[in-house]
Amino acid sequence: MQTEIDKAAFKEGLKIGMPTWFGVGAWGLVVGVAMIKAGLSLPQAFGMTFIVFAGSAQLASLPLIAVHAPAWVIFATALVVNLRFVIFSAILAPHFYHLPWLTRAKMGFFSGDISVALFIQRYPEFGQEQGKLAYLKGLVYPNWGSWQIGSVIGILLGSQVPTHWGLGFAGTLAILCVMLPLVINKAAIAGVAVSGVVAMLTAKLPYKLGLLIAVVIGMVAAMMLDEWLERKRDQDGDEHE
Repeated sequence: MQTEIDKAAFKEGLKIGMPTWFGVGAWGLVVGVAMIKAGLSLPQAFGMTFIVFAGSAQLASLPLIAVHAPAWVIFATALVVNLRFVIFSAILAPHFYHLPWLTRAKMGFFSGDISVALFIQRYPEFGQEQGKLAYLKGLVYPNWGSWQIGSVIGILLGSQVPTHWGLGFAGTLAILCVMLPLVINKAAIAGVAVSGVVAMLTAKLPYKLGLLIAVVIGMVAAMMLDEWLERKRDQDGDEHE
């Protein structure tokens, strides 16, 4: 019985995630080309795509790698850009706390922005439920495969793509395609707006440190606004009782 439920859940995850595969693969292709254009060798680029598996962090760190920035700046930038996965982990943890840590770590590695968002839409409530893990696998495994296929193609074709095609702009568009669907409330919009303003004001800082500062300040602004809105909703609820 459990096997049938898992099979059905896995197929459902495949069906729900299928419309995103092309976009994920296209984004991976852009990042693959960008890695080669940043000066990485084929082994380095393949290693980065299979080990890091984080497009926004890769795109943020590539300009720093190209200008030979200190290693700590590169790692700190990638870490801050990927801090959203701490939030994703906190969201997924109550659903899978009963599983072995190795299974949770594996699913955490394969999980991405889109797959986590789709999972939350399907299972908004916490607690154990048959088919949850299979559904998540149906989302994350094809998502990972789409990314890697696109990225490998981009790496192999990177040396053939003219620089004047504007890969930096293409990479920005790719990030926007993933980011915009996640901007679903006032706090997220405020965080994006604040980050954008701060990024422009700090654009001239060395080693692209403005990006690091913009992400941190944007996250703080979003968290503060979300907390304020939550308190306001609680106060309004008390007044109506």
